[in-house]
Amino acid sequence: MAALLPDAPSLPPSSALSPDSSHPYYDVARHGIIQVSGDDRYGRKLIIFSSCCLPPSHQLNHRRLLEYLKFTLDQYVEMDYILVYFHYGLRSSNKPSLKWLREAYSEFDRKYKKNMKTLYVVHPTNFIRIVWNIFKPLISHKFGKKLTYVNYLSELGEHLNYEQLIIPPDVLRHDEKLRAAQKGEPPPSVKTPPARPPLPTQQFGVSLQYIREKNREAMIPPVITQTVTYLKEKGLMTEGIFRRSARVQLIKDVQKLYNLGKAVNFDEFGDVHVPAVILKTFLRELPEPLLTFRVYNQVQDFLNVESSLRITRCKQLVESLPEHNYIVAKYLLSFLHMVSQQSIVNKMSASNLACVFGVNLVWPRHGSISLSALTPINIFTDILIEHFHTVFGSRCPPAQVMTLTFPLTPPIWTFLHEKTKQI
Repeated sequence: MAALLPDAPSLPPSSALSPDSSHPYYDVARHGIIQVSGDDRYGRKLIIFSSCCLPPSHQLNHRRLLEYLKFTLDQYVEMDYILVYFHYGLRSSNKPSLKWLREAYSEFDRKYKKNMKTLYVVHPTNFIRIVWNIFKPLISHKFGKKLTYVNYLSELGEHLNYEQLIIPPDVLRHDEKLRAAQKGEPPPSVKTPPARPPLPTQQFGVSLQYIREKNREAMIPPVITQTVTYLKEKGLMTEGIFRRSARVQLIKDVQKLYNLGKAVNFDEFGDVHVPAVILKTFLRELPEPLLTFRVYNQVQDFLNVESSLRITRCKQLVESLPEHNYIVAKYLLSFLHMVSQQSIVNKMSASNLACVFGVNLVWPRHGSISLSALTPINIFTDILIEHFHTVFGSRCPPAQVMTLTFPLTPPIWTFLHEKTKQI
């Protein structure tokens, strides 16, 4: 399989995934059945359910499992998300009853179904198809269209950012056995071709330094300045801004325009969520996260810092960033703070924005972000947004960026101009 697929992160050691024993659903969460695995290419949360992690039925309260699934989804259902179900490992000894499945579907009301964009069922069996036929009369046609069967992991890689998935080792081995037993032509390979040198006008998937060198030493990448400027004018009062996705093909088209150095007019799309998704996509496709790989490890220790000292710790971490990263981060976080100030209207508080942007600002050098790793990332990002002026208050960036971040109001500009003339 290594020849066909990029390296996918398997589940880390259990100690890395185990939640704190004070977790309200520790009895269920400790098994690693449900994982939140960052975002896909278009800003939609990836939520994974792995059947092979289900313990024998007598060791698990399935009612608690349902409550834990709802507890997890409740953090993300207000935004678009993807559900990936790894079916392999479901046996008679750990399989929930049909009654439980029926109750689960009935309890997942429109709130949960509306923003689930796709349900990927990986390695389906006849059992899955039989269950689907049993429940088909109860399932809406609209929800039914969201179901996608995936026979091989290579097919899943065609739809999602494979590197971000947390795939149990048992599932990886099962996929290899299926391939070995397969006769005839193999399924289409998703092996990526050798990387081409980036275009001089490339904006996505290249480093901040590369963009700066190709854009007349501009400190803030054009994608960030243009999306932020547009959203400041037309997106601050949009309810759920940054929570919604946009049409996948449309986002690809906008990325292509940027990469070819062509002008992008967001008014043409008639959807304020397009620049919002483009901003998140730009951050997510940086070769190194804006807040750097080094900061990720330090953020993971954040829960060990006393609450009263966390703002100070955030300030220390931010001030340790390379100058260019600091400047871009200050510009971006200033804007997100501005968005949070309108949360009465747009419903995007600092904590809500942190859930969306945290995984796009910092991630590990290898592997993906587990569910347990999200908590310190979200707390850290929440503080960056909520306490922006304290965290970014002392280290002074160049005047060019100060003007971009905090534009001078006309009266102040006039005052300074008059003082300059007097001198």
